[in-house]
Amino acid sequence: MAEAKATRRLGQRGEKLARKYLQKKGYRYLKSNFMTNRGEVDLIMQDGETIVFVEVKCRKEDHRAGGEMLVNISKRYKMETAARRFVHIHKLHSRPLRFDVIAMVTDENAKPEIKHHINIFVPGRQKRR
Repeated sequence: MAEAKATRRLGQRGEKLARKYLQKKGYRYLKSNFMTNRGEVDLIMQDGETIVFVEVKCRKEDHRAGGEMLVNISKRYKMETAARRFVHIHKLHSRPLRFDVIAMVTDENAKPEIKHHINIFVPGRQKRR
């Protein structure tokens, strides 16, 4: 139980740090933890005209997987499903979309190491398993 709480706290901290990191890069914040019955997106940001759906992966220790390896096919499908719903609700059909991953290594006391993996997959090419 305590481990699950610590993991949840680490994830929340990671999402907050990711949002600040992207805002410093000039992205505009739109929404956090957008959920549907079929999927969820950690952060939704805007980069110029592009709507960016961001998965945040926060770990206490480093692993060398690239961004595309951090999000499996099932998670990609869920992100894309949630993104479609967000686009529909907000009537953003004409806007370009992108799917990114923010991977970071941190704990509660350390300065985070953040890696931004841009455009990790192309929408419409995910097959549900």
